Amino acid sequence: MKVIMTCMAVVLLLLVTACGKKTAKEHADVYPSIFPDYTEVTIPVNIAPLNFMVKDAQSIKVGIKVPNGELYWFTGKTSISIPQRKWTEILRQSRGQTVEVEVSVWNDMHREGIQYKRFPVYVSNDEIDPWIAYRLIPPGYEGYRYMGIFERNLTSFEVQPIIVNSQIHMGCVNCHSFADYSPSHFMFHARGEGGGTILYDNGRLEKSTIKRDVAKGASYGYWHPSGKYIAFSANATRQNFYGHSRDKLEVYDIESDLFVYDVGQKEIIADSRLNDSLNWETFPSFSPDGKTLYFCTAKPVKMPMEYDKLHYSIVKINFNSDGSLGETIDTLYNANTQGGSALLPRISPDGRYLLFTWAECGAFHIHHKEADLKLLDLNTNQLIPTDELNSRDVESYHSWASNGKWIIFSSKRVDTRYTRLFMAHWDGSKFGKPFMLPQKEPDDNVQLLYSYNIPEFLKEPVRLNKDALAKQFE
Repeated sequence: MKVIMTCMAVVLLLLVTACGKKTAKEHADVYPSIFPDYTEVTIPVNIAPLNFMVKDAQSIKVGIKVPNGELYWFTGKTSISIPQRKWTEILRQSRGQTVEVEVSVWNDMHREGIQYKRFPVYVSNDEIDPWIAYRLIPPGYEGYRYMGIFERNLTSFEVQPIIVNSQIHMGCVNCHSFADYSPSHFMFHARGEGGGTILYDNGRLEKSTIKRDVAKGASYGYWHPSGKYIAFSANATRQNFYGHSRDKLEVYDIESDLFVYDVGQKEIIADSRLNDSLNWETFPSFSPDGKTLYFCTAKPVKMPMEYDKLHYSIVKINFNSDGSLGETIDTLYNANTQGGSALLPRISPDGRYLLFTWAECGAFHIHHKEADLKLLDLNTNQLIPTDELNSRDVESYHSWASNGKWIIFSSKRVDTRYTRLFMAHWDGSKFGKPFMLPQKEPDDNVQLLYSYNIPEFLKEPVRLNKDALAKQFE
């Protein structure tokens, strides 16, 4: 029996070795069609392996050539899975330089194999924050079902839940936010039975009911970098379905205000200018130095009948250390003169750039097919081209890495239905080609029937005590 087993092992080893050494007979002067598309992308030096698949492949052989000329070979059937240790070595040798990837494929159309043109992958010196937090959710109109907030290690494929709704009576969990990329100051909303706003403040966990008034609860929270304050909008939100439209769903507010919550004092700080019926305010965010509050504002219209007349501008106001606001509200993007509706302002860590989501109208761009990302230079008040980031479908929520060299954003470009996560490098003048969140199994990016929502970078993972969290909902 031992002899038979040994012989079988030798035969298997010979077959694997032969497969790795076989050479394609055909050559094509085009890049291979791989999924995800990692051709000509710029990646962080600490990113997880870029595993990919080739449609209709029966056998794949990949060579990765590092700058010193060494070739690393990998084989697979329909996809390529690169071992973490080998990938880390490839990145180490290629930091600040380019690797070349050679792909050969065998299938019914190319029984002798076809070798495609080598494509470059640029390995940036710039690292990326090792963790992201995001929500996984089915389409909103299907109900809650299973959903949760998760964290993912970008340097590997480690995924772990922060909170899933089975822990809190199957209610909705949403609007997670962190202060200065740190899990030391963390919050999320829990809707439904026993719901409230969960605040984790330097090890102290509590549930608060933060409401500006009875009709409008706290939404879209954004932490001040000091961890002392959270800016909220108070929205009365509705949704409607279209009978005939490329966009199937419209989510909108019938009123909305803005206020600041003092975490330590547990008090609401409300400015009358942002809490009247003259304007609707939403989606607040702070500057990295904490001295400015940005938000979106629009003149009220009759919703949902006049949804196409709803246009949000982006404005800013000084924010004082005691939580009060300055005297002047300055307009940065004027929807009345510049067109469309601008939402989700996010400021680069150096305070220079404002990234936002633009659509023709409305307040919830995740359901607007024309939604794109735009970038405003705050020094010149000029828009910088962002064609590299955008597709024919939705680009929506976005955030900056802590070093300002990367962004992560959600897009429906893969299948027009579900939002997936993409990252792109920012070199100070332009964005690189976006690349999809790497997965251990490449087809996980299409097999997962949940949308990624609200991706946020983190320097460290969140460590919530599950028992302490459960007590908040007893």
